[in-house]
Amino acid sequence: MSQLRLLPFRLGPQAMRLLATRDIPMFRGHRMSSGPPTTVPSSRSGVSSSYMEEMYFAWLENPQSVHKIRGHHVAQLDPLGILDADLDSFVPSDLITTIDKLAFYDLQEADLDKEFQLPTTTFIGGSENMLSLREIIRRLESTYCQHIGLEFMFINDVEQCQWIRQKFETPGVMQFSSEEKRTLLARLVRSMRFEDFLARKWSSEKRFGLEGCEVMIPALKTIIDKSSEMGIENVILGMPHRGRLNVLANVIRKDLEQIFCQFDPKLEAADEGSGDVKYHLGMYHERINRVTNRNITLSLVANPSHLEAVDPVVQGKTKAEQFYRGDAQGRKVMSILVHGDAAFAGQGVVYETFHLSDLPSYTTNGTVHVVVNNQIGFTTDPRMARSSPYPTDVARVVNAPIFHVNADDPEAVIYVCSVAAEWRNTFNKDVVVDLVCYRRRGHNEMDEPMFTQPLMYKQIHKQVPVLKKYADKLIAEGTVTLQEFEEEIAKYDRICEEAYGRSKDKKILHIKHWLDSPWPGFFNVDGEPKSMTCPTTGIPEDMLTHIGNVASSVPLEDFKIHTGLSRILRGRADMTKKRTVDWALAEYMAFGSLLKEGIHVRLSGQDVERGTFSHRHHVLHDQEVDRRTCVPMNHLWPDQAPYTVCNSSLSEYGVLGFELGYAMASPNALVLWEAQFGDFHNTAQCVIDQFISTGQAKWVRHNGIVLLLPHGMEGMGPEHSSARPERFLQMSNDDSDAYPVFTEDFEVSQLYDCNWIVVNCSTPASYFHVLRRQILLPFRKPLIVFTPKSLLRHPDAKSSFDQMVSGTSFQRMIPEDGPAARSPGQVQRLIFCTGKVYYDLVKERSSQGLEEQVAITRLEQISPFPFDLIMREAEKYSGAELVWCQEEHKNMGYYDYISPRFMTLLGRSRPIWYVGRDPAAAPATGNKNAHLVSLRKFLDTAFNLKAFEGKTF
Repeated sequence: MSQLRLLPFRLGPQAMRLLATRDIPMFRGHRMSSGPPTTVPSSRSGVSSSYMEEMYFAWLENPQSVHKIRGHHVAQLDPLGILDADLDSFVPSDLITTIDKLAFYDLQEADLDKEFQLPTTTFIGGSENMLSLREIIRRLESTYCQHIGLEFMFINDVEQCQWIRQKFETPGVMQFSSEEKRTLLARLVRSMRFEDFLARKWSSEKRFGLEGCEVMIPALKTIIDKSSEMGIENVILGMPHRGRLNVLANVIRKDLEQIFCQFDPKLEAADEGSGDVKYHLGMYHERINRVTNRNITLSLVANPSHLEAVDPVVQGKTKAEQFYRGDAQGRKVMSILVHGDAAFAGQGVVYETFHLSDLPSYTTNGTVHVVVNNQIGFTTDPRMARSSPYPTDVARVVNAPIFHVNADDPEAVIYVCSVAAEWRNTFNKDVVVDLVCYRRRGHNEMDEPMFTQPLMYKQIHKQVPVLKKYADKLIAEGTVTLQEFEEEIAKYDRICEEAYGRSKDKKILHIKHWLDSPWPGFFNVDGEPKSMTCPTTGIPEDMLTHIGNVASSVPLEDFKIHTGLSRILRGRADMTKKRTVDWALAEYMAFGSLLKEGIHVRLSGQDVERGTFSHRHHVLHDQEVDRRTCVPMNHLWPDQAPYTVCNSSLSEYGVLGFELGYAMASPNALVLWEAQFGDFHNTAQCVIDQFISTGQAKWVRHNGIVLLLPHGMEGMGPEHSSARPERFLQMSNDDSDAYPVFTEDFEVSQLYDCNWIVVNCSTPASYFHVLRRQILLPFRKPLIVFTPKSLLRHPDAKSSFDQMVSGTSFQRMIPEDGPAARSPGQVQRLIFCTGKVYYDLVKERSSQGLEEQVAITRLEQISPFPFDLIMREAEKYSGAELVWCQEEHKNMGYYDYISPRFMTLLGRSRPIWYVGRDPAAAPATGNKNAHLVSLRKFLDTAFNLKAFEGKTF
């Protein structure tokens, strides 16, 4: 019988009525997953069939048929009244929106005035526990079906759902004081009049104005105000171009004259580099929040036109700021991301970024997402732009509550934003605010939207601006007078005019004044490096020995490691005793020595803890205790900097963007991202092209991120071979035709002038030094490292402590040091190469006995090109034939980069012959035999001393 009594709760109210007709006793309470027992709602007149009862059981068993779940489908969200926000005019049959729908619940019109007891899970009653059905429906519609539409019932946490219900269901929660309304009006005035001012002064300029969603400015300010009230001190924002100038002016509070002077076509650029358009620039500003009277730091991150690309960058910078402040719970630092509706639904990096939100080494403890829902892409109707009902549905994957709101109801917007900020700072979870609005002009101010959206724009042209609507409302209710409103407008117009006058005095544009991530104390006051020298990168031998000993041990007691790992650790101990290192141990020593110097090291990417090729093992796992791990790198020194090594989600675009943002926050950290295989970076190409390669040129923003890209032709097929070095070299900014002047500081100056550094190390010592140099340089540049695969365990690819001790440094080029070097006049051929192919060449030279006739020189640093060292080597072997040998295909790899630079250096007096694989479409063959045949072919050519006789270059 007990099971039968529980049956109604599983089968729903229809079963309950069926059992009631048979006089079977039923439970009148049901304990939910948390909270007190709840009572089944009942009518004061004794009627067992009620709308509230239906809703109650829907909450328990079938969350598909109540206002709080389905109300958003019929909410009045579109200011234009044209489209349903969910792209569907269908009204759920179980929502009582008309009298005739009462029959769905076996109710009649007469039942509307019967009173029912409210369940304890609802807040619509306020202090009352009995309401008429008519009033119940009215209050539910008022909460869920007006200008706010809520999606949150998919959240599987009762406490969180109840928290949201209380915020929206409680009667009178959206009451604003006169002062709050006046503040909102003033913020709307600034938002709208700023756009009007730009439109009047520069009517033919692109500015991607905010018209149609002016409420976004008070919305963002409300989120910041509420967050400041709850203890937030640092807010990092990311957003697209639309409305960016308005945000800079009225949220970040950038000086208006600095914005207005950007429209002057005669303004000269003071900074080196290309600069960027005004609606891509960032800003960093510390100020007092006027509402809370607390200090707040605001940072708007610069971004390209590639929509949503900035999302993971913002999250990475936020994570870093939290890390440096010791803010593990995100109580002091938070992020806000502004999105467009089409991009939020269409760009995959949004999904990638959401999936970082709750990962231990990537979480920022909640982000407030604000979607400016123009209900249109560039010219694309939303019905053609997405398959989901809402543009915000991607957020459901992480159970983020979604608050849709009609942007023409400013008070509803402000309340929703206040709740969103409170949610983030209470539960440390993401939340989405969907501002359903419109775009008053075309995609930009020069665009004609009537070509493609004639009906929408006919309605938009009739639309009364939100400022006038809200001002009329406040004037009608006596909150402000017409004179006060007009004075507020005149006051801000005067501010704009005065700033415009000052902007005419500005003749030079300084992009560094728009820097989003300043590094106080790292550069001189004028932003230049404090020196143009780099100290040696070697370290004392006792430090090398100590790091080697820790790397070959398990610092924790009673920690059972895998037997295979024991063998690896013994190998490290043996190498340390013999004063040699392999690739993994050299990396360990570079990281460990930087940690001792107070430099935070963070290594991120797919499978980096163990390493794709099982060589690193920076995280040890207890074989007998689940999830017990040990990171020996964090046990090197008592007062060392922390080391973070973290396996990422299976994402490149999102994760590389995140690490780039992390590296932005401080110059005193070595931040590395490793691709599982080098060519996998191509799914993060947007970050590489738009941020890493060009970031300093566009935004005067230094960044020292390191990309580790496994590379090498080893018969593994087209997708696991090439890290595409040709792409990075093509984007290097050094001039192939400019003969350099070799000054005393040429090496460091060359690094300072480049946009990034590209290396292909052939020895563990080179790798060790280049990682340390990355931090010891007086500036920061991205470092691209083509890392080895087979060389990780190659018996010859080891380095001695002698190449790493104090006084040693990174060798940009490693010259021939064998018999050929001792008799350069006898050398017939000088082969230049880089990376793994060196070992193939040395082996082949030895087998043919050509050690005296052929010299082999390695380029460890490819870009910037080591002109000075190449010149010295070419002059040493003045009678030798010059050859460039690579294992990559001719149209790939390095040849197209090095060839014109050799020609410039040698004055075209000596050719640099190519030896390698023939041009091809795919980076490598998938056939092992074909791989070996092509290897054999170019090795034969490399050592055929008559191969180029009679040929012209």
